[in-house]
Amino acid sequence: MKFLALLWMATTLLAGADRLLFTKSFPGSQPSFVGIAIEQDGAAEYREDPKDENPVIFKLTETEKAVMFELAGKLDHFAKPLESGLKLANMGKKTFRWEGDGAPGELSFNFSEAPDARLLLDWFENIAQTERNFIELEHAVRFDKLGVNLAVLHLETTRDQKRLVAVEQFLPLLDKIAGNENIMHMARSRAAALAEGFRAGK
Repeated sequence: MKFLALLWMATTLLAGADRLLFTKSFPGSQPSFVGIAIEQDGAAEYREDPKDENPVIFKLTETEKAVMFELAGKLDHFAKPLESGLKLANMGKKTFRWEGDGAPGELSFNFSEAPDARLLLDWFENIAQTERNFIELEHAVRFDKLGVNLAVLHLETTRDQKRLVAVEQFLPLLDKIAGNENIMHMARSRAAALAEGFRAGK
């Protein structure tokens, strides 16, 4: 898994533009691997397998992207160690990587006490949770009409926890649910309300 994660990072970085990457490897967890790449313009991709040739593609808002790139800058683009050194249980190997002007920066850690590192990790964890919601909702719409309501409820929960990012990616799915009479009325109403809130910036 370590080799595959490094290979994914290498192949993702061929273009040479400024970008921010994150991987988390935690065998036994679900998912056991997460890979996120964010370009300078906010274009991003999410993988749960380093060999996945069809990642989830989305785009962060300018504000979301700017905050994450600023945090990377505050961390000297990962030129300095972040590991706390504390003897803690394995919480998964997290790796931050920066590609841009100058030498690339990359470092891995289990746990960091650095406030900016923890904030940046929270952003990546929120992206991962958001994309898990997206995958669940898309699957339900395509293959499990009875499961759509539960998927929408899970999306609402993530929103209420203030963990959603890049919400515009959900609008086509939510609109599709709201207009599909083969889906239960409760799910359609919830989807319509979520879409309205996202469009209003709520």
